[in-house]
Amino acid sequence: MTEANIRDILNQVAQGNLSVAQGLKRLRHLPFADLGFAKVDLHRKLRRGIPEVVFGERKSAEQIAAIGRRVVESGENLIVTRLDPPKARVLARKLKSFEYRAEAQVGLIRVHSQPAIGHGTVMVLSAGTSDIPVAEEAAVCAEMFRNKVSRLYDVGVAGLHRLTDSLDQLAAASVLIVVAGMEGALPSVVAGLIDKPVVAVPTSIGYGVAMGGIAPLLGMLNACSGGVVVVNIDNGFGAAMAATLINRVGLDRSEADGGL
Repeated sequence: MTEANIRDILNQVAQGNLSVAQGLKRLRHLPFADLGFAKVDLHRKLRRGIPEVVFGERKSAEQIAAIGRRVVESGENLIVTRLDPPKARVLARKLKSFEYRAEAQVGLIRVHSQPAIGHGTVMVLSAGTSDIPVAEEAAVCAEMFRNKVSRLYDVGVAGLHRLTDSLDQLAAASVLIVVAGMEGALPSVVAGLIDKPVVAVPTSIGYGVAMGGIAPLLGMLNACSGGVVVVNIDNGFGAAMAATLINRVGLDRSEADGGL
C-alpha cells in the first residue's frame, strides 16, 4: 500500500466515488499484514520512504515465499537479502518474476520500475575482490531504492594508485559506500580525499586477527578522517539504506511516491 494508493482511495471517498465503508475495506491491511509467523510492515513506505526489506537468513523458503506474495500484493517491489542459492531455487518456482542476484545473495521481484531520484549518484567501492559480495548487496539494494549507482571495485590501500586514478569519479558522487575487510583502511582514505558523505562497511574478510570483521569495524570507527559513518559487519543493505536517506535529504517526499 503506497502513498499514491492511499491518496487515490481518499480522493475517491472525497469525490463520492467510494463509500467510507468501501474505503476502509481497501485500507484494511494497514499498518501490517499478520501472517501468523510474521507481521509484514506495509506502513513502512509511508513512514520512511522505503518499504520493508526481507532478511532471508534463517527463514524457510516457504516463509519467504508467503511474505513475498503479500509484499507483491500490496503493490511494492520485493527485496530479500542474505538469500542462499538453495532457497533462491525454491523461490524461483514459487514466485512469479523472481530474480536472483547470486553474487549479492539478493532476491528480487520488480512490481514496477521508476526513474532514479536523489541529489546524485551513490558510488559503491570495494577494497578487494573478496569484498565484492557485500558491495553488490549494497549496490543492488541502492538501485532498488531508486538511486543512480556506480561501482568501483578492487581499489584497496595495498595499491592506492588504483583509487587515485578515479578521483574525478569519486568527487562526482553524491554519497559513497566504501566496503573493506582486513584492517578496514579504505573508508578513511576516501573520506580524506573528497567532501562527500562516506558510509563505511566492514566485511568479515581477513586472516585470524581480523576476527571475522571486528578489526576493520574498529578501524573504521576510529577513522582519522572525519565524516565516516559506519554500519555493521557485512551489512550492505544497511549501507544502502543510509546512503539513500542521505541522497534524498531535502527532497519533496512526493518525488519518492509510488514505490521503490
